[in-house]
Amino acid sequence: MGWKKIDFGGQGEVLVEDQKLLLSRGEPMTGVTWTGAYPKINYEIELEAMRAEGSDFFCGLTFPVRDSSATLILGGWGGELCGISSFDGMDASENETTTVRKFEQGKWYHVRLRVTEDKIESWIGDEKLVDAVTSGRKIDVRREVVLCKPLGLSTWRTAGAIRGIKWKPVEPSPP
Repeated sequence: MGWKKIDFGGQGEVLVEDQKLLLSRGEPMTGVTWTGAYPKINYEIELEAMRAEGSDFFCGLTFPVRDSSATLILGGWGGELCGISSFDGMDASENETTTVRKFEQGKWYHVRLRVTEDKIESWIGDEKLVDAVTSGRKIDVRREVVLCKPLGLSTWRTAGAIRGIKWKPVEPSPP
């Protein structure tokens, strides 16, 4: 499948079942990293994510941005916060990408993330969550997810499931 379990210390089990990647609750984290080739710029990632149990982020999608990485957080900081960690040292709870959204346990959410020359955008279903300019910004991940770089998935004290993950090249954003 191309995914390798990350040894965070205290991580839960990682299983593949019925074409789903299951990340059991960890203390504090469970995650995987991609072992194959991956894009660095001008691409889009699509997946479906579900919170199976718990009340924190059920989808931490760490993704490459040129020679660095960032993380799209869904349901963090107690279950409802979404955003990108990190821009200029500020995480998803502190920067302009912060949004609050309720997530139902056991429900699948269609997630789309686009990384182009000067922008990061993301959607849940048809709802746009992030539309951030990256030009001139310092982009990196929080220290907790460094092991997910450059491309990985993680959960925080929560069990999550991921299915249908795929990526494709896209045209650069218009100026």
